[in-house]
Amino acid sequence: MKYEERVYRYLINKDNFLSYNIKIFESDLFISSDINLAEQARKSLITHRSSLESYIGINQQFRTSLVPVPEDHLAPPIVREMIQKSKICGVGPMASVAGAVAEFVGYDLIDFTENLIIENGGDIFLKVKHQVNVGIYAGESALSYKFNIVVKPEETPLGICTSSAKVGPSLSFGIADAVCVISKSATLADAAASAIGNRVKNKKDIKPSLDYGIKIPGIIGVVIIVGSDMGAIGNVEFL
Repeated sequence: MKYEERVYRYLINKDNFLSYNIKIFESDLFISSDINLAEQARKSLITHRSSLESYIGINQQFRTSLVPVPEDHLAPPIVREMIQKSKICGVGPMASVAGAVAEFVGYDLIDFTENLIIENGGDIFLKVKHQVNVGIYAGESALSYKFNIVVKPEETPLGICTSSAKVGPSLSFGIADAVCVISKSATLADAAASAIGNRVKNKKDIKPSLDYGIKIPGIIGVVIIVGSDMGAIGNVEFL
């Protein structure tokens, strides 16, 4: 797995938005909003990271399991959400962590600004008042940067999360250059992207993996890129 510069951070049209970066250890949030919410975002990120770290400290299975773990009604909200959404997708809870962090920080900030985009490791939570276009970064694939997903304001808040076997640190048992999933829940989209990506072992798996992904409750659309081949299903509009 090689390091990739986060060029995908510039693949969303963010005219007139103010952009800034909040980073605490592994969490690296790139935020765009109408006003500078860096202080609020940092406090929110610290809160949710503390919840995760404290829970992991007493429950290592939550961090290491590659399959769903039992529900825990006494766990912090972000932990309960990760457990629930990963169970739907049949993956371990940490498969949803980047999307969950983006989503939970997003809902902490959402009332302060009309437009909000939070990207965390390629996983996006957004609420917008005007149409935005989200580019799909697929590493060295010939289709990288070639397609933009149209996001209409009435569809937001929305999560758009991407899993890749070739870009970034996320664990994948497949070979896809990019599996992009759209859902109202960024936590679910992240978990689903991992689950779908694990099924893509070759180009012939694109269609059955799309069919599998769109049947996951709560998934709006799925895009899979493998080399020079691509498939999409569900409510996905390209520009």
